[in-house]
Amino acid sequence: MKRVYVAGKYSADNVLDVLKNIGKGEKMCALLFRRGFSPFCPWHDKSYVIDNPDFDFSVEKFHNHSMAWLEVSDAVFLVPGWEGSKVGVPKEIKRAKEIDIPIFNNLKDLLAWGNE
Repeated sequence: MKRVYVAGKYSADNVLDVLKNIGKGEKMCALLFRRGFSPFCPWHDKSYVIDNPDFDFSVEKFHNHSMAWLEVSDAVFLVPGWEGSKVGVPKEIKRAKEIDIPIFNNLKDLLAWGNE
């Protein structure tokens, strides 16, 4: 299975938009999984916090965790609407380019690449 790092908007200025971003990201990851990929889903990080509210987590630790997975991925897929990301996705794109990981922003191209 090809490992695909799925990048997209997570944060927002209100909880409803954060939840919508999580839903969009998780839905895309499930779709990619159904299509035969092994997606890394950064939105699943929410479970660490929800299931362990007393643990001492930091945003930086989650960013480092995600970047470690990006660096071993075969490709990066940008979830539509990613452009609204102020910090995370631009850093992920920059790092993927530095280490020559292909970046896809539409499903058709990713699927064609995955079938090569």
